[in-house]
Amino acid sequence: MESNSQIRVLKGVGEKTAALFEKIGIGNIEDLLRHYPLAYDTFSAAVAMDRLQAGVLCAVRGRLSGGIAMRRVRSLTISVCRVSDGTETVSLTFFNMPYLKNRIKPGEDYIFRGVAQGGPGKWKMEQPAVCTPSAYEELLDTLQPRYSLTKGLTNHMVTKAMRQALSLCSGPGEYLPEDIRACYDLMEYREALEGIHFPAHRDMLQKARNRLVFDEFFLFILRLRWCREHEQAAENRWPMADRPESERLIRELPYPLTGAQRRVWDEIKADLAGKTVMNRLIQGDVGCGKTILAVLALLQTVACGWQGALMAPTEVLARQHFESLCELTKAHDLPFVPLLLTGSMSARGKKECYRQIESGEANVVIGTHALIQEKAVYRNLALVVTDEQHRFGVRQREALAGKGTDTHVLVMSATPIPRTLALILYGDLHISLVDEMPARRLPIKNCVVDISYREKAYRFIGKEIENGRQAYIICPMVEEGEMEGLENVVAYSEKLKGIFPAQVRIAALHGRMKAAEKNRIMEAFGRGEIDILVSTTVVEVGINVPNASVMMVENAERFGLAQLHQLRGRVGRGSEQSYCIFVSTSGQTHTMERLSVLRRSNDGFLIAEEDLRLRGPGDMFGIRQSGSLEFRLADIYQDAKILRQADRAVEDLLRKKGGMTGDLGLSLPYMVDFAGI
Repeated sequence: MESNSQIRVLKGVGEKTAALFEKIGIGNIEDLLRHYPLAYDTFSAAVAMDRLQAGVLCAVRGRLSGGIAMRRVRSLTISVCRVSDGTETVSLTFFNMPYLKNRIKPGEDYIFRGVAQGGPGKWKMEQPAVCTPSAYEELLDTLQPRYSLTKGLTNHMVTKAMRQALSLCSGPGEYLPEDIRACYDLMEYREALEGIHFPAHRDMLQKARNRLVFDEFFLFILRLRWCREHEQAAENRWPMADRPESERLIRELPYPLTGAQRRVWDEIKADLAGKTVMNRLIQGDVGCGKTILAVLALLQTVACGWQGALMAPTEVLARQHFESLCELTKAHDLPFVPLLLTGSMSARGKKECYRQIESGEANVVIGTHALIQEKAVYRNLALVVTDEQHRFGVRQREALAGKGTDTHVLVMSATPIPRTLALILYGDLHISLVDEMPARRLPIKNCVVDISYREKAYRFIGKEIENGRQAYIICPMVEEGEMEGLENVVAYSEKLKGIFPAQVRIAALHGRMKAAEKNRIMEAFGRGEIDILVSTTVVEVGINVPNASVMMVENAERFGLAQLHQLRGRVGRGSEQSYCIFVSTSGQTHTMERLSVLRRSNDGFLIAEEDLRLRGPGDMFGIRQSGSLEFRLADIYQDAKILRQADRAVEDLLRKKGGMTGDLGLSLPYMVDFAGI
């Protein structure tokens, strides 16, 4: 079996199952092998109930004390029972599991696994996993992979397909030279695939992960070096001298530019008027004023008679940029003729957009990936702006810039990345830092709490809603069964409907929803039609909702500090005081101390440096973060050491081989796709 064989060649994968795999981006065997586990479940021996610890995931053995009581709250079925092992009693609560009456039989022992809450005499667990003692025995001391799924596709189905693929597939093979593997103590690629999916022990998992993370960084950096060699010397075909329109807009704005904004604007102007093409990254916290700098650069472009384009990661954000630019154009009589182009538009609507783009009638095009479709032909594209760079790979940026000839590129990112790492990750870009916040922003008030604070947090959120505000609640998982002990969006949103009054409007949002459904929910939240939005980190790049004043993050200890900071950027956008509540379920002192960095500071770059200092290999068993550049496996904070090794390996290789123009001696059949770029 070849790695490019379709997923249907596997036994047990028929047409319907193949369609489910397709939903999570798996079409062939190579896709499957690179569908790395989201996390790993580790199973330890059951403990006596009188040895339970609050906030700790654990297993207990017990039997029913009485029956199972059931009640309905709106669409929610709540089942409650008590189990005992003779030393203590634990109250169990299950949501939407009415079949439990037939599954848990009186007089028989079961293993219940979940996060303990409460204390002696008042112990409870919500939605614990239920196993027979014999079934649990088989799981003891093992590492069980947990994969990203979709409705209808179970973890067992993915695991079964993965075992087949690993045993039958002949490729992909090794591509790294032996001297690089030896220098950095890297296992062979094939062995690493086995070790990442089905590790025999933690040491094997660590080594397998190190190898695959190295690959992602190594190939990514190789690609950046290629970009740098081919782009940096490009002549500026679109020289832009200072234009009066830009300075007029600066004077007419209802707020003065900060010193940092002025400095970065001077750097952009120098690039646009310089001898070579601009390739610049603007880094800065949410709310620091990056967007107005992009608008000024686009204004400079259209004032010279040329076209500009702005690519956003979501349709909601693209539409928001479009509407803001339209308002600005009208208020200040600017020469913009903006156009919105998104994938969800009708064929007729897209055709008209393409006509206006090609004719030059539209001088600023704002949209999503639709901007780089083949049918979009630009008349004289001189500047490309990409918003939230960590949501676009190098390949997409190149594709958009390639719509013009030697086009200027301006990248905006609110992801706080330490400068030492940014110099590697953005190796083809010059970096500008907007490190000053406008005085008009109120700092967010933060608190780090344990699970005993939940009820108080719910009451606080309820009061904010009564005052006309809105709230986000963030969960690490999408649905039940992905990882025991971690909150999931689907069950959590249903649970809240049983806690808050019926008039409180609650909605769920996660990345497995169709794009149209995600857009509908985010826009409804933006219009104030949803009071509480329960979501995964998909809201990290979302709509601007100034009315949202509270964010509560569940299982906060399972996220990196930088990502938590990025998430809380969703609140604090209006004139009212905003709050962020980080709920930790670990109960461990060092975890609370790490999270307290967020309580002490709202400075994203200080937090990024702390994240880099405090994270370590021990965090690999937590929830894998999205990563600043959407790597499949790598995390730039946790894996900073490997990132530096990969950078060194690329430098050594290019020095030996005479640069990118020489024969690198590498077999890279999957270079672009495999690198995630």
